[in-house]
Amino acid sequence: MSEPLLCALVLGASVVAGLLGSLTGLGGGVVIIPVLVLLFGVDLRYAIGASLVAVIATSTGSAAAFVREGFTNLRIAMLLEVATTAGALCGAVLAAYLPVPALAMLFSLVLLYTAYTTFRSRVADHPDLPPDPLATRLGLNGHAPVRGADGAPGTKPYFPRRVPAGFAVMFGAGVLSALVGIGSGVVKVLAMDRLMQLPFKVSTTTSNFMIGVTAAAGAGVLLHRGQIDPRLAAPVAVGALAGSFIGARILPHANVRVLRVAFATLVALAGVQMLIRGVQGVMS
Repeated sequence: MSEPLLCALVLGASVVAGLLGSLTGLGGGVVIIPVLVLLFGVDLRYAIGASLVAVIATSTGSAAAFVREGFTNLRIAMLLEVATTAGALCGAVLAAYLPVPALAMLFSLVLLYTAYTTFRSRVADHPDLPPDPLATRLGLNGHAPVRGADGAPGTKPYFPRRVPAGFAVMFGAGVLSALVGIGSGVVKVLAMDRLMQLPFKVSTTTSNFMIGVTAAAGAGVLLHRGQIDPRLAAPVAVGALAGSFIGARILPHANVRVLRVAFATLVALAGVQMLIRGVQGVMS
């Protein structure tokens, strides 16, 4: 395959990855890595590096719109980013000592767990709870945009809970992000939604804001190590950015249920293939 043709195909695949990442709030890494490894034969370590660049582009492409609309809680994002960035730096260091088959098996488990959580129905926003003292002292309480019964725009207050537990989970999400080259958005969303009891839309948009910073921390280490190939990362970044912009435009008109089922099925199939490849690498 000629290099221009390969670049064009990677660009097209990255547009799809960025589109799906923007629509689901999980980042594009869970799509672009299997595509690069399984379809284009890219080494997993270079695919992880390119994927981190794609996650940065996806986050950049949609984060500004979510902040402007008032969904993203910037104070929560900045607090939890301390944990995820530290975790990403630790994960990037650990990745140098883990064999490729082990990384492939770890990534396959992440894919399968992502598929499982995507198949599940979205949990309803949590009922009003009294303010948490620690969250109140840190200024984390906020208001989420809502629409009334008559369609008029308004806001609804929410109060984060279990801030220390959420902080600890975010460190693990950062490690996972650097190890397998994703934004680990599914871990962050689950932590904010289930542990901290934020409204679901606040969880997804705040996670989308955070994944770019987390990925940037890991990408810096990989760039220093020479595991980011500009010839591969450039079309991935451009395609993911374009896809994220497209996703932000079509999201209001998308059938969320069909989209989630299709995405989960794709991720599950890729997870099984990556698991098989990892097992074969260990046994060979």
